[in-house]
Amino acid sequence: MDAPSLTALEARLHADLEILQLPAPRWVPARTVDGQPVLDTVIVGGGMAGLTVAAALTQLGIGARVFDRAPEGFEGPWATTARMETLRSVKELSGPALGLPALTFRAWFEAQFGAQRWRELDKIPRLQWAGYLRWYRQVLKLDVRNGQRLVDLQPRGDGLVQLAFAHDVNDGARTTVLARHVVLATGRDGLGAPWLPAWANDVPAAQRAHSGEHWPAERLRGLRVAVIGGSASAMDAAATALEVGAARVDLLIRRATFPLTAKGRAAFNPGLVHGFRTLPDEWKWRFRHFLNVQQLPPPQGSTRRVSRHANAHFHFGAPVQSAVPRRDGSLRLDTALGPLATDFVLFGTGYRNDWAARPEFARIAPHVRLWRDRFTPPPGEEDQELAESPDLGPHYEFQQRVAGDCPGLERIHCFNYAATQSQGLSSGDIPQISDGAQYLARGLAGKLLAEEAAHYYAAMVRHDVPELDGDEWTPAVFPAYRDAD
Repeated sequence: MDAPSLTALEARLHADLEILQLPAPRWVPARTVDGQPVLDTVIVGGGMAGLTVAAALTQLGIGARVFDRAPEGFEGPWATTARMETLRSVKELSGPALGLPALTFRAWFEAQFGAQRWRELDKIPRLQWAGYLRWYRQVLKLDVRNGQRLVDLQPRGDGLVQLAFAHDVNDGARTTVLARHVVLATGRDGLGAPWLPAWANDVPAAQRAHSGEHWPAERLRGLRVAVIGGSASAMDAAATALEVGAARVDLLIRRATFPLTAKGRAAFNPGLVHGFRTLPDEWKWRFRHFLNVQQLPPPQGSTRRVSRHANAHFHFGAPVQSAVPRRDGSLRLDTALGPLATDFVLFGTGYRNDWAARPEFARIAPHVRLWRDRFTPPPGEEDQELAESPDLGPHYEFQQRVAGDCPGLERIHCFNYAATQSQGLSSGDIPQISDGAQYLARGLAGKLLAEEAAHYYAAMVRHDVPELDGDEWTPAVFPAYRDAD
């Protein structure tokens, strides 16, 4: 048996692509406006979702340029703000492979470490997943521009979207880009920011952090740390604090106990993957609201990673009501169970859609139709997260709240977590990311064809490359008719 080889895997992948005649030749006509080239698609965000969409579009012969604010190799959360030891998904999921076995994490892993190591692997180490995504970008030769932060997004009435990017590595110098369509692959906080409760404003900025932010864990050595929430990210933040030597970690959890069952797993099937977007509004709301109410239990491994430390303390039924800085530099948190003294607060409180937190979307924010504009839930099923989700069209496109107020808004596609209420978990979760990316890419192919239908028709009419020379046959003499009678 041949020794594991990443070079051999790459050769196998390129051979598979050649057999499938992928990628297709570029077919969208080139266009310039005032001397500036117009890109087929711009993807904002070069994490897993952005790379998968770029690959799916490239396979269909559509140009896709990705812009990401992070340095190369640090797009997405995997090597930065994520703090879990392993991914939460089972290792067998094909993820962003787009149906190509040679593009899967398993193939990448076995090519380097062998099949036996794969069999022994429990779950995918987080940093290995980051390495796999770096390889994915490289082996598919995706066009990713790093150090580019979106600062302005403007749909225009001439069939284009104008974007401005600041070069964070070049003193903020700006570049303006024109595109036919834009995909916002901006992750878990795609249309908002980390959410903090109101009392967090009373905690000095130097004594608080959100699990989704960058924070130097070493600062917590020897400190008392309060972790707010019982989510997976709260467990990872608590474990990180404990592992760097925090003196004590108190987890303050509103619920009376953790949910023990991940209810959503019972409904996961190809029907939900491909059919959620076609469900009636009532069922979409019912599914998502139920899962919001039930919530997910934190992963068993992440929870045990915390509880194995004797200085970790789980407090249930302990929502925080207020925070008071003390003269000695510590904090008093007033909880439903009583006061708690601490030195630092880590918030594992998730994210919220918040247009005000994203000034780059200021031009479109007032015009985006939300689910609260579309649907009134039954009494008792009110849900702020769902109500504030964008009401997306069939291919993840934003829709105007008032028709005609923002021409071109439909050219901006929301391929991030905010799409969940309209499209299901197809725009960010590993299990469905290929399905969502391919669905979006095919939808964009149809839109680009419709936009240039006259061009393609004219090309068909002009086409004069003969298939035949005219000498491939000899006309027969038709026999004279004779009356059989």
